[in-house]
Amino acid sequence: MPVSKSKKNAKKTPAIQLKAPLLIVAAFVTVILIVLWSSLFKSYPVQGQKQMLAIAQGDTYSGLIDRLNKENKVHFPILLKLYQKLVIRDTLKAGVYEIRQGMSFRQVLSLISNAENAQMNRILVIEGTTFKQLIHSLKKDPLVKNTLLDLPYPEMLKELGIPYTHPEGLFAPDTYFFSKGETDRKILTDLYQRQMKALDQAWQNRAADLPYQDKYQALIMASIIEKETSLDSELQQVSGVFVRRLQQGMRLQTDPTVIYGMGDKYQGNISREDLRTPTPYNTYTQAGLPPTPIALPGKKAIEAAMHPDNSTNIYFVATGNGGHKFSATLEQHNRAVQEYLSVLKNR
Repeated sequence: MPVSKSKKNAKKTPAIQLKAPLLIVAAFVTVILIVLWSSLFKSYPVQGQKQMLAIAQGDTYSGLIDRLNKENKVHFPILLKLYQKLVIRDTLKAGVYEIRQGMSFRQVLSLISNAENAQMNRILVIEGTTFKQLIHSLKKDPLVKNTLLDLPYPEMLKELGIPYTHPEGLFAPDTYFFSKGETDRKILTDLYQRQMKALDQAWQNRAADLPYQDKYQALIMASIIEKETSLDSELQQVSGVFVRRLQQGMRLQTDPTVIYGMGDKYQGNISREDLRTPTPYNTYTQAGLPPTPIALPGKKAIEAAMHPDNSTNIYFVATGNGGHKFSATLEQHNRAVQEYLSVLKNR
């Protein structure tokens, strides 16, 4: 019996319906592969012949790809992250890598997965770090050549040609990039020069009528300010309190100086007895500034020491929420202290 045209068409319809979704999926996958391919083999944007890419300890591929995406250096970050998880899998290796002109993003991803490719190392000196902590970081870094780190501090400074007897505060808290095998002498010299440049510039542009005999005293003040607050918005306020205290003959009464004077005796808590125990750095028992800085202050703290605020505040206390409450009178200060104690009690 002959088959009618309508029946033939009816039999072909399911096949046609099945092919349509497959074609769409195939087209979608093809587009994805093309986009991924173009993203991976697209040249990484480099200014000049080469450019350094810094990878910090703890950085991840995901975070790096997001960062580069914000800088418009890569596109389609989701696809790149997928490629990394399926193909590379290794973790990022901290260091500084040389990206040459013409390298594709795939080559960059491969490059930074191997620490042997790192051209430079990085030391991050954080604001408020002490010189002792800086020396400890240099000593434990296998890429730093130790030539003078074990010397007593006065001898170390003499070897570096630095005209001070105490090293605290003299070295810039900064990110320092160096080649493998760099000497401690070169690193410390560069950090010292950076700090002196920042101090000299701030000193030349300082406000009038500051209670400092010289720029070294301003550096001491900057180190105290650095240790008292982690908020940039408070730096000038803290500076103003301490400057007015010096101008009025009041003692600074700042805990960080007491802690510094305690040295290794400090174990995380400070007692009333500690506040009453005289040391050259105890600003509860000693008038004026301590004899040296108590930490490595950053540029912002140095600037704040040279430009205190214009308020009448001479007191401040922590709020318990990350900041401080500033007061012009003892009565206001006592209320702020009670508020702080209430916050602590209710935690």
